[in-house]
Amino acid sequence: MPVHPGWGVTSSALASKATGFPIAKMAAKLSIGYSLDQIPNDITKKTPASFEPSIDYVVTKIPRFAFEKFPGSEPILTTQMKSVGEAMAMGHTFQESFQKAAIQDEVEQRSWN
Repeated sequence: MPVHPGWGVTSSALASKATGFPIAKMAAKLSIGYSLDQIPNDITKKTPASFEPSIDYVVTKIPRFAFEKFPGSEPILTTQMKSVGEAMAMGHTFQESFQKAAIQDEVEQRSWN
């Protein structure tokens, strides 16, 4: 995961929701000088926050583009921000997770082989 100011707006909330790990709380503790091995893991209650458990699911986040909200604009992705939201989904594989997110995002294609 990248760590920069813009990332914290939505992606950290997504990651916290997907993993159950309190990222904002950890970031606050790190910002005042703690290291990950000094912070107890809120999930396991036994290991430090630096412990990385295996995760048995995949989380996918895709943007939602509603070009109809931008009259006169070309329905082509460029450097201009045209996303009006995002969809998040969890699955056992990337394909399952991606397809669930695409369905939430109202993407016309319903199957990817």
